[in-house]
Amino acid sequence: MSRHLTSIEELSSSDLSRIYELACSPFDDETLKGQGVALVYERPSLRTRASSSSAVHELGGFETFFSDEEIGFDSRESAEDVGRTLSQMYAICAMRVRHHEVFERIRKSTNDQMSLVNLLSDVAHPTQAVADVLTIAEKFSGGDVNKLAGLEVAHVGDVTNVTRSLAVALLRLGVNITLGAPERYQLAVGGEEDPSAVVGGGTLRLTDSPEDAVSNADVVYTDAWVSMGLEEGAAQRRRDLAAFRVDETLIKSAKPGVVVLHCLPAHRGDEISNEVLDSEKSLVWRQVFHRRSAMLGVLRWIKEENND
Repeated sequence: MSRHLTSIEELSSSDLSRIYELACSPFDDETLKGQGVALVYERPSLRTRASSSSAVHELGGFETFFSDEEIGFDSRESAEDVGRTLSQMYAICAMRVRHHEVFERIRKSTNDQMSLVNLLSDVAHPTQAVADVLTIAEKFSGGDVNKLAGLEVAHVGDVTNVTRSLAVALLRLGVNITLGAPERYQLAVGGEEDPSAVVGGGTLRLTDSPEDAVSNADVVYTDAWVSMGLEEGAAQRRRDLAAFRVDETLIKSAKPGVVVLHCLPAHRGDEISNEVLDSEKSLVWRQVFHRRSAMLGVLRWIKEENND
């Protein structure tokens, strides 16, 4: 049976730990020798596509890119038929999709013949979460993700798919998470990739005060207020979230050594100011670097000889 990474929640702690380990350890550049990886993108991306394609090539494989126009889930043809087609030619398919349910539909239609990697869905962004954990560990624990317990991480602004995956990953490691957002943008409890369902580990706290959210933070994380597909409500979102902008004033409420993360692309002047994004406190470019690390770890984990 193929291994899949469609959410952080679905992974066992041992599998997730193994991905972190494989992400930053020496690797064999023939792991994917002669093998192709299908990259299916319903939504555009710079960092996700760059990190995915570079990781595949570094492991000795090749990638084939399929755009929304070529795939057309449920418009050009069904998601099931897309999956059946790709599974005849590829052992791994990494997808950036609008609807998370597509993963389960393809898994069932192909009888788990092809490994699936979630490069972003409306529910989760697990490869981003792996990259973020690696970035935080590099800064605070010499790269050892198992020594992050007790760290304080605050996410301010709109709670997104990125927030959910990162919170699940960090809570499992004993990191304390505070989500600061207005009520209508706060965590919706339930469903897949739900941080509130993590048992043990760190604590999860919700607040509608940006200053309260960052008051004890070692790490402040933010994301775009206007994500893909939400452009029509952009003006209202900017008004509602204005107090949650990560700028120099807000950062003063955090710990003196606080660092700032953003998964990018950044809308400078909206969710984050130029002064903070370009400051020494910003680790955004190490996050970009570790997007590649994350994909190396995921692909190596999928191809390990001890696959079930």
